[in-house]
Amino acid sequence: MKFWRTPLDVTKLKIPKGQLFIVKDRCKGCGFCVEYCPKGVLELSPEFNIKGYHPPFPVKEGECVDCELCQTICPEFAIYVVRKEEEDDEEEANQ
Repeated sequence: MKFWRTPLDVTKLKIPKGQLFIVKDRCKGCGFCVEYCPKGVLELSPEFNIKGYHPPFPVKEGECVDCELCQTICPEFAIYVVRKEEEDDEEEANQ
């Protein structure tokens, strides 16, 4: 999508990245996380968990923006996101 204008501080903004963790055996396969992910990172797996449901798995793992919507909407608390720290931030902190 192309916007007709860009923010003045676009060069200073950093989009956060997240790493997904899924507790497969806790999932009941409702698909809420897949349906409501704004970036389309998740998809239901063809495999079954121990309960007989299809748990989600990350399709586009590098595109998670740490919005935490999947972990908020999950009724079974089977998914959570941890924010990835950028390598640039770590290098600046070490100097």
